[in-house]
Amino acid sequence: MSRPKSDLEALRHDLKEVYDGSPWHGSSIKTVLEGIDADTAALRSIPHAHTIWELVLHMTSWTREVASRVAGADAKDPVDWPEPQFGGGAAAWEAAKRDLAAAHAELEREVARLKPDDLLRWVGDQRDPALGAGLTVGTTIRGLLQHDTYHQGQIAILNRAAETGR
Repeated sequence: MSRPKSDLEALRHDLKEVYDGSPWHGSSIKTVLEGIDADTAALRSIPHAHTIWELVLHMTSWTREVASRVAGADAKDPVDWPEPQFGGGAAAWEAAKRDLAAAHAELEREVARLKPDDLLRWVGDQRDPALGAGLTVGTTIRGLLQHDTYHQGQIAILNRAAETGR
């Protein structure tokens, strides 16, 4: 990609890179998830910590919520930690990964519709840190990038722990 001409263009680029590109920090989310099977995704290798599968569902839920906010909807509280369908095995795990990909595609489509001034539009008029409301659209998108990169790191660590624990 050539040098971005605006903050909006840079955000569009970053969304693509973090999910399925070559972000500066290392592997993309899609790359980190490659090769993780359903058993590994469901493994709770650290007591009281989330599984890889739970993290993927959590990321999907928030990605969809941010896409909704970018599209102009009011902030709502998404299902923060959806219950995985561990009993569904490989098919359910593959469906969870496809759903995350679909959520990212939805968000990228919504961001593609934005005009530069839309980044300054407020999502909610009251600051609510738990809900992530009372922020601009641009800050909300950047926040999701930070959120997903944080959880991507957790996934990589949990996958490494599963590999060494077997």
